[in-house]
Amino acid sequence: MIATPPARSDAERARDAAAALARLRPGVVDEAGRVLEPSDAVGFVARLDLWFADLHAPLAALYPDAEALAERLVLLALRSAAQRPADLRAVDRRREIDPRWFQHQRMVGYVAYTDRFAGTLAALPGRLDHLAELGVTYLHLMPLLRPREGANDGGYAVADYRAVDPRLGTMDDLSALAAALRARDMSLCVDLVLNHTAREHPWAQGWLAGDPAYDGFYLAFPDRTLPDAFEETVVDVFPDQAPGSFTHVPGTGWVWTTFFDYQWDLDYANPAVLTAMTDTILWLANRGVEIFRMDAVPFMGKRVGTPCINQPEVHDIVQAMHAAVKLAAPATVFKAEAIVAPDELVAYLGAHERYRPECELAYHNQLMVVLWSSLATKDARLAVQSLRRLRPIPGETSWATYVRCHDDIGWAVGDVDARAVGYDPFAHRDFLNAFYAGEFPLSFARGARFGENPETGDARISGTAAALCGISDARERGDAHALELGVRRLVLLHAVAFAWGGVPLLYMGDELAQGNDTSYVDDPALAADNRWMHRPYFDDAAAAHRHDPATVEGRVFGWMRALAQARASQQALHAAAGSAVLEVDSPHVLAWWRRHPRSGNFVGMANMAEHPVTVDAHVLDGLGPLETVLSSDGPLLVQDGRLVVPGLGFVWLAEP
Repeated sequence: MIATPPARSDAERARDAAAALARLRPGVVDEAGRVLEPSDAVGFVARLDLWFADLHAPLAALYPDAEALAERLVLLALRSAAQRPADLRAVDRRREIDPRWFQHQRMVGYVAYTDRFAGTLAALPGRLDHLAELGVTYLHLMPLLRPREGANDGGYAVADYRAVDPRLGTMDDLSALAAALRARDMSLCVDLVLNHTAREHPWAQGWLAGDPAYDGFYLAFPDRTLPDAFEETVVDVFPDQAPGSFTHVPGTGWVWTTFFDYQWDLDYANPAVLTAMTDTILWLANRGVEIFRMDAVPFMGKRVGTPCINQPEVHDIVQAMHAAVKLAAPATVFKAEAIVAPDELVAYLGAHERYRPECELAYHNQLMVVLWSSLATKDARLAVQSLRRLRPIPGETSWATYVRCHDDIGWAVGDVDARAVGYDPFAHRDFLNAFYAGEFPLSFARGARFGENPETGDARISGTAAALCGISDARERGDAHALELGVRRLVLLHAVAFAWGGVPLLYMGDELAQGNDTSYVDDPALAADNRWMHRPYFDDAAAAHRHDPATVEGRVFGWMRALAQARASQQALHAAAGSAVLEVDSPHVLAWWRRHPRSGNFVGMANMAEHPVTVDAHVLDGLGPLETVLSSDGPLLVQDGRLVVPGLGFVWLAEP
C-alpha cells in the first residue's frame, strides 16, 4: 500500500509514496497484475514525486479523507499507466522533455463537428490534407461521445463517455483517427462534459435505481426549500428555453439541472464522482485524446447565496484531476471552457494566490468579445482598456485565441472597463446585440439574437464570422465594395487572433468565408436553437476555389495560410513570450507588443476603422529596428513621423 501519513507534509508524502512504489521493482504492478516496464516505472515514480503535492493539497481542501482518496487516485493512475499503449508512452516521453510543446508558435488549432466536416470519423483522415495546407497542428472535434437520443444540447448531454455517437463511428475509429493525426504531428482534442451527464447515463440510471455504487452521484432535494434558496442567486443559462435550474423527477425530488431538464448535475462533493470522472479521462487519454476541452467547468461548485459559478472548489476539483492525469499520461493537456468575467477567467490557468497547475489552456473569450465590439464601434479603446487590465497568466499556460466558435457570443464586457471608456455597460451590450443581429441602422452584420431573457433584456448573438463581418450581406446585395470591406474585417480579426499570443483556433468554414446555414430550421431537433446557423456543413464547392485568389474563398483561405506560415517563423509568437498592450494616440488602433529573449521584439497593429489612420511613430522607440513580417497592405508607411495603418488593415512588425 502507499503510505501517506496525515501528519507529514505533501513533499514527505510524495517521497513515501514514491519509495513504496519503487520497492515493487523490477516493474511496478497495478492491482490487476499488469506490470510497467522498468523504465516506465522509474518515470511513474518520478512523476509521483513531482505531482503528488498538487494532487493531495486540493483533495485535502475538498474531502475529509484526503489520504485514502489520494491513494485511490494514484493507484488508478498506475493502472492507466500500465495499460497505456507503447506509441502513447513515446509521446509522453517526448513531451516530458518538451512540456511546453503546445505553446510553440507553429501551433494552430482547427475546430469542427465530425459529421459536418467529414461525415464520419473513418472518413475524416481524408480531410487531413486540407488541414495540413492551413498549418493545423491540432484538431478539436466537437462533441462526439455518445449523446442521449433526441434533444441533447448539441451533443453535450452525454449518455456514455466510453462510446462514440454511433452516427459518427466507433471508439476504434476514434483511436485510428488519433493515430493518423499523430503521424502528421497533429493532436486530437475532444470535449469532455464535467458538470453533468444525460439522465440516461449509466451513473444516473444506477443512482435512480438505488445502486450503492452511484449513491450521491447527483444533486437532488425532496422539496423546493433549497432549490428556491439557490435560485435567488443562480444564473439562468437558457432562460428562454429551459428556465430555472431544477427539474422535478417523480420518486426522486428536485434534481439540479443547470442547463436542460435532461442534463443532470453531478455532485462533486462526493469523492466517488471525482474518482469516476478521473478514470474516464484516463481511459480516453489511452485512446489517443491529447487535449481535453473541459466543458462547463465553472458550474461544478454549488453554494447557497452565490451564482454557483467559479466557486473555489471548482479549481480544487480540476487541479486534482490534472495532477492525477499527469501521473499516467503526461502528454495530456486540459483546456478550460470557462466563458466568464475577465477577472475570473485567469484563475482557470492557475493564477491563484498560490500557483497550482489546473488547465494549460483557456479560451481568451475577452479578446474575442472586444474584437467584435471594436468592429461594431470602429473604436479600439474598450479593447485596450480591457486587455491592459487583464491579469497575467502563468508562463506554463497559454490562451486559446479565436474569432468564432460553435457557441453564441455572450458580451462579457466588464462594467469597470465599459465605464472607463465612457460606455454604459448595459446600453453597450444592447447596442452590440442590435448591431450584430442586423437591427441597427447601417449594420453590415447578419446574425441573430440567442437566449434572450425577456425579464432583463440580455441576449447573445449567433452567426458565422462571415455573416457577422458583412460578407454575407455584401454577397446577397452584389456590392463589391462592401464585400471587400467584409473580407478585410474577417482577415483583420484573425490577424489579431494569430499574433496576440497563445494558440489560435480556426473554426471550420471560416477559412472559406462560409455564411449562415438556415437549413437547421427544417430539423425539428435543431429548429429551436439558432446557434446551428453558425455550424454549417463543410462546403466542398467552396473548398474547390480555395486556391483561386480571384474568389472570396481563395482570398480568405490564402490569408489563413499566410497567417499560419508567418506565425510559425516568429519566436516572439511562442505562447510563453511576454506581451503587453501598447498605448497609441489613435482610438481606432489596437496595438500590442511581444518579446522573445532570442528573437527580440514583435509589434502588431490593427485598425478597426474603415479609413486609414496614423499613430505616432515614437510608440516604437526602444524596440529596435523593426521590419514588416506580414501586412494587409504591404510594408508599413511612415509619413511626417507617423505610422500609417490602412482602413481595416493590420501589420506585424519584428526585429530582423
